[in-house]
Amino acid sequence: MKIIIAGAGEVGTHLARLLSKEKHQITIIDREQKKLDLLTNNADVLGIAKNVVSPSTLKDAGIKDTDLFIAVTAIEETNIISALLAKKLGAKKTIARIDNIEFLKNENEKMFNELGIDSLIYPQLLASEEIADLLKQAGISEKIDFYKDKLSMYVLKLEKNAPILNKSLIDVSKIVGTSEYRAVAIDRKNKTIIPKGTDVFLENDLVYVISNKSGLIKLLELSGKENIVIKNIMILGGSRIARNLAKELQYDYSVKLIEQNFEKCEKLANDLENTLVLNGDGSNAEFLLSEGIKKMDAFIAVTQNAETNILSCLVAKNYGVKKTIAEIENLGLINLAESIGIETIINKKLITASKIYYHTFSAEVTNFKMLTGTHAEVLELIAHKNSKIVGVPLSKIKFPENAIVGGIIRNDDAIIAKGDTIVNPFDKVIVFSLPSSIREVGDLFK
Repeated sequence: MKIIIAGAGEVGTHLARLLSKEKHQITIIDREQKKLDLLTNNADVLGIAKNVVSPSTLKDAGIKDTDLFIAVTAIEETNIISALLAKKLGAKKTIARIDNIEFLKNENEKMFNELGIDSLIYPQLLASEEIADLLKQAGISEKIDFYKDKLSMYVLKLEKNAPILNKSLIDVSKIVGTSEYRAVAIDRKNKTIIPKGTDVFLENDLVYVISNKSGLIKLLELSGKENIVIKNIMILGGSRIARNLAKELQYDYSVKLIEQNFEKCEKLANDLENTLVLNGDGSNAEFLLSEGIKKMDAFIAVTQNAETNILSCLVAKNYGVKKTIAEIENLGLINLAESIGIETIINKKLITASKIYYHTFSAEVTNFKMLTGTHAEVLELIAHKNSKIVGVPLSKIKFPENAIVGGIIRNDDAIIAKGDTIVNPFDKVIVFSLPSSIREVGDLFK
């Protein structure tokens, strides 16, 4: 696939590196030569140091036979204009990152589609929606739902009191059976393992399990966690994520929002009619104590500073807050944060990249997520009549070494995958995969 990316910022660079590894033809356009040099020296990517809002630049980049144009610069207007130009000049599909939630209203989004932008991506809204969803299942670190929530992948950290510690998958399956659960991966000391029956669960493992809603309570019990009921929430930071999140939560929970900038506090207070907005330094432990941190069920740190988010979550955890969530945009800090006890991490870069990435698959992908803290993906793919995966027991298929089928949705029925499971045409199949196997997985579903 021929792909042009506008913007060599964090999202554009991350996407370019990922896609270049999969043998796509990648061109990235940015005004700053230094950014391009950093990328092109380490990845098979062509860099063009020019203004992307220019027909001549796009023509020089080969826009007329481009399959996908992705505009992810820091400037919304640049993204919209360049995507519109790209479509008019021949790009088959265009995606633009935006910063204005108003553009996502049905009538506005339809207008942009008609003008030539196939998809609008608003990272801050995606992040706030993910946080809100995680609060509904507070004992888990990450969650991805598939087809009307028929199946989900839950990520749980094994506590020191977890009943399954030092037991193998075979041992655990004898206790709980195999009809409701399928462990598809274990993340241990920054290494992701596709588990076999003899692999043993250890303390602090992050375990990735495919199950249904009815299986969640048992999963929490097996991982040594309680089912937390969230009522009182404290949000640190007055960012757009914080604003969107408070707006979504304020009528179902008791929400306090802390922001250090007084003018921003005034604007937030006018906008959030059922949220208590506080002006203060959320990194100050005494201030947090004075505002009732000990009574909070959840603490969410979404300031622009990753270190502040990490430290404030640790303070909250120390005061007994059951659920802590930190926004960390520096990928290098994610594993460190997890190792020191931050249980849930939000990264806009990965969320945005996931939304864009699935547009590049040759197989029919209906859901896709890059997972936080591990170099892995989970996909929902549709099996077609002539797909190689159809009609043969999974144990007989030469499946990629670093991938595993977790479950199947057939009509409205959820099926946990086993060795004798056979995929039928039009099944929705949930696959966990490391990047090295993602294209081989796609080939099985073509």
